[in-house]
Amino acid sequence: MAAGRRVLGVGERSHPLDPLSAQEIEDVKRIMADDGVLAVTGRVAYLGIEEPPKEAVLGDAPTDRRARALVLDLATEQAQDVVVSITEGRVAERRPIDPVTDGQVPMLDEEHELVRRVLGADAGWAEALARRGLDDTALVWLAALSAGSYGLPGEEGRRIARVLAHLRPTEESLPWAHPIDGLVAFVDLLKGVVIEIVDTGAQPIPAEPGDYHLERGHRTTQRPIHITQPDGPSFGIDGNLVTWEKWTVRLGYDMREGLVLHQIGFDGRPIVYRASVAEMLVPYGDPSPIRFWQNYFDTGEYQLGKLANSLELGCDCLGEITYFDVTVTGGDGSPQVLQNAICMHEEDFGVLWKHTDPANGSRETRRQRRLVISFFVTVGNYDYGFYWYLYLDGTIELEVKATGIVFTGAYDERAAPYGSQVAPGLAAPYHQHLFSARLDMMVDGPANAVEEVEVVRLPMDEGNPYGNAFGRKVTRLRTESEGRRDADLATGRTWHVVNPAVTNRLGEPVGYALYPEGLPTLLAHEDSSIRARAEFATSHLWVTRYHPRERYPAGDLVNQHPGGAGLPAYTAADRDIDGQDIVLWHTFGLTHFPRTEDWPIMPVDTCGFTLKPAGFFDRNPTLDVPPSSQGSCH
Repeated sequence: MAAGRRVLGVGERSHPLDPLSAQEIEDVKRIMADDGVLAVTGRVAYLGIEEPPKEAVLGDAPTDRRARALVLDLATEQAQDVVVSITEGRVAERRPIDPVTDGQVPMLDEEHELVRRVLGADAGWAEALARRGLDDTALVWLAALSAGSYGLPGEEGRRIARVLAHLRPTEESLPWAHPIDGLVAFVDLLKGVVIEIVDTGAQPIPAEPGDYHLERGHRTTQRPIHITQPDGPSFGIDGNLVTWEKWTVRLGYDMREGLVLHQIGFDGRPIVYRASVAEMLVPYGDPSPIRFWQNYFDTGEYQLGKLANSLELGCDCLGEITYFDVTVTGGDGSPQVLQNAICMHEEDFGVLWKHTDPANGSRETRRQRRLVISFFVTVGNYDYGFYWYLYLDGTIELEVKATGIVFTGAYDERAAPYGSQVAPGLAAPYHQHLFSARLDMMVDGPANAVEEVEVVRLPMDEGNPYGNAFGRKVTRLRTESEGRRDADLATGRTWHVVNPAVTNRLGEPVGYALYPEGLPTLLAHEDSSIRARAEFATSHLWVTRYHPRERYPAGDLVNQHPGGAGLPAYTAADRDIDGQDIVLWHTFGLTHFPRTEDWPIMPVDTCGFTLKPAGFFDRNPTLDVPPSSQGSCH
């Protein structure tokens, strides 16, 4: 095994979509400070590249290098949405953020420690713990969690965290096995005061430990697996541009979205201009006074991109690995390097195609390979891996791996309808993991359309006297209202992105098909607060007309936003999407009814989607893949 290491976004500027370098982040910080935007008491909640419009990038026109920042001043309690021109060395735009109508900037890392200080000094909190026999607050682990928007008295316009507690018996202990239930605190993060403590009564704290990391009884039956490529990997890297087999892809990274893939193409033909996971929602199903508000936007509220793990050879990634460091921004506006945040390697993936023909006795087999580009994040108790796969036959796939520890509470008759008992007296509430992939499509050019394709049963009649015939129905989606669709596994529904102006040798439009998994979308009630804030998650597919400022399915500011932003606002004009520059937003994910096998740590569960060529090639594009060498077949 070997590992190479590179730094994403560092070096001479070579492409307008490259992520911000450490030096550029320092320049942005200085420009904002000089302009008075970033005071000593200011905090940078987000900083990333303001990508130029697509037409400017594709036209190779000179572009202004810009960065976008969300800034919060802790002294004035004012927040701003700022655009900085790095090229011109000035603040180009600044807009005040209204906390009532716009919501709040994302959670800051330091606010977790702030909550511990505030509750550590609060008499009401100490009394609530004392009623549970807990006098040593040092043994209590606090989770400062995003508050949502519920119109509760005294909360309007305030920056809030809701805080749940777990007992941590020792410094080595994991806290999740010991929830301190029936208790939640609401904290004003700017005033540094407790707004309210909700105490519905002490409940028994589950005693059985969940310290899986201390297990020592490891099995001894496994022999090593070594994956080697003596001649090195087959991919090439030029700056942030990766080439592999017939693929080209430009790597990007954002502290909100994480890994971004730009300008995905095959054999010189464009397919996807930009692909990312633009939002991630984890809504919980417990309606109790303690937990009704548990709905987390891990992308928009916590910015999962800045929570990336530093990956380790042989543990997170196996084989001939290339790692990429990425640079994000700390609360003070300074660059922070996350080492080995992106892992890239190629791997064997079984049989690509095979046939033994009885007519002439020919026997042919080819093996599939895929390029894997991945990163892993830890968001509190959960861990998520995002794996993009590029295959030899032109297939693109995203697989999300969910693992980590389920959030816990006390299990009793009240909790039973809304959660599973995973250990004695320990509950794991029912919840969902819902993702929104933003796919800025460009199938052989920017003018695309979407066709919904599904199977159709045909009646028995004169044309089908034996009842064996079936066909398919193709429906062109022409406006944004028609582009909001749900999957239907019973009809095998897929969505084909076609280019009406480019045809294959059979005269049919070239295309790529989106294959959804079709699992449940958001289950919360139509009138709920979380539905208003996460309308994107109620449909498997949205198709919108491209606009450079429409980046996030729940809107730019998610934290404590009252709702209605993002896709509902983008599609309100019901724009034409037929033969236009379009973006697909695909909702997919898991509905999790925790099992006993998910405790004390959850084995990986997966979800995702696939994009496959559908008439994009004139025939099988892998006929030129060579047979495996004799040594490989030994």
